[in-house]
Amino acid sequence: MFDVIFKNGTVFDGSGGHGEVRDVGVRDGRIEAIGALGEDASQLVECSGLTVAPGFIDIHTHSDATLLSDPDGYSLLMQGVTTEIIGNCGFSCAPCLKRELVERFMIGRLPGQAFTWSSFGEYLDVLQAQRPGLNVGAYVGHNTVRLNVVGNEPRGATDDELQYMGNIMRRSLEEGAIGVSSGLEYNPGFNSDLRELVEMAKVAKEFDAVYASHIRNRDWNYEMGLGEALATARLSQARLQLSHLAPKTGAPAHAAEHMLEMIEWTRQSGADVGFDVIPHEWGPTFLYTILPKWAYEGGVPAMLQRLADPDQRAALKNNTFPQWKLVAQKRWSELVLTRSAGNRELIGLDFAEIGRRRGVDPHDAILDILLEEGEAVADCTWAGRISEDQDIRLLMSQPGCAVISDAITLNTSGPLKDVQFAPTAFGWTARFLGHYARDLDMMDLGEGIRRLTSLPAQRMGLKARGSLQKGYHADVVVFDAHRISDRSSVQNMAKSPQGLLHVMVNGQFAVKDGSRTAVRAGQVLRR
Repeated sequence: MFDVIFKNGTVFDGSGGHGEVRDVGVRDGRIEAIGALGEDASQLVECSGLTVAPGFIDIHTHSDATLLSDPDGYSLLMQGVTTEIIGNCGFSCAPCLKRELVERFMIGRLPGQAFTWSSFGEYLDVLQAQRPGLNVGAYVGHNTVRLNVVGNEPRGATDDELQYMGNIMRRSLEEGAIGVSSGLEYNPGFNSDLRELVEMAKVAKEFDAVYASHIRNRDWNYEMGLGEALATARLSQARLQLSHLAPKTGAPAHAAEHMLEMIEWTRQSGADVGFDVIPHEWGPTFLYTILPKWAYEGGVPAMLQRLADPDQRAALKNNTFPQWKLVAQKRWSELVLTRSAGNRELIGLDFAEIGRRRGVDPHDAILDILLEEGEAVADCTWAGRISEDQDIRLLMSQPGCAVISDAITLNTSGPLKDVQFAPTAFGWTARFLGHYARDLDMMDLGEGIRRLTSLPAQRMGLKARGSLQKGYHADVVVFDAHRISDRSSVQNMAKSPQGLLHVMVNGQFAVKDGSRTAVRAGQVLRR
């Protein structure tokens, strides 16, 4: 007898092929059989007219801290995601040797949330003890390792420090880290040079693990940012994953095409290069990235002193290379505040409106808000319309392009109910399958499902996941391919998609008949 049989659904196994009307039988947390299975099961789930697919995999999230505050996984589970990969863009919750620094820079950490572990393995143990609602794998972040060894000093690493950083990464990979990530637009990653990055990527190569990079630049100097990452892959021979690759506002019109040419040339030299995109023109980051790099020197206390000094305002605003060129172009209506402990009433408003309400220039309003955040300044975030849809579509049309959220796992209740981060947090899978794959007819359903399942599973080396096959873990999603659509927006991010009915994680229903169950059956996936 099966535990569950999904009856009469159009089954897509994740390989990219066409679907067939079949049954899927689940027993003891695994796929037991696919075919005409009768009705010998403890539970029958009628799926006529519906799509049955492997659970979706999000290989780029920042839920490292929010899963500790609320392990439910609501925002991802309600859109069919059964596995997420955290620790991206160089920031991971572990290792945690210089605890105050790591806590301060960690994305999504709620006030008062203490980091009680030291090693990467200890962090994974704590995460598993939380009983996450979905499966979680984690990168070890280069920025985090650098904070532990070099601190927040604006300089390159010494030979001894490089060796120490490499040993920390090795231990983290031995304890289960799924790969190594870097975030080179962020402090302290932007202080590293190619030599340092190659040494860190070589560690990933030792373990046949992925080196994922948020590259240094994707706009005015996109060739330099991408070229550095490709050189890192070529010199280290590590498997490179280029994170959220779409060119950003300010890049020339040909940037996306040129990026693909650069990647292809590097592949022809023997390097293994993959990439992914966010299925949205809007993306998230820290609000303090509006500041010039010198403003970070001395840490948060020194940053706050500079923000409070009227004589330094002009210098802080004269940032030749802001991370988002929307700032240089003064496109304030395309920049929205998403998280602020000191100004909750302004969350969801764009900075043109915030400036009007405060009666100041929008740039000054941003600096005022950063100052008002105080010691929590690193927790303040915004979203911007940073990419062009035509570039997203070009990159997405490539067969090896994975699709990601670049969000954090959130909820509509509990400690995370008032937290926002990115427009993709609640609806990215539906936006991809409904808007891009179906409505824009960019690819058929089978290929769209492959991009969310077997492609990311293979890229990350996830065993027995990402496909509906006998013996694979029973991560399953059931949805209406004609109705699935994203209902979230920049102004109202916390809306789950329509058209999704059931989500199973390791053989247990996390979502049933469109509603989240109380089950938390996720596993921490160690390399």
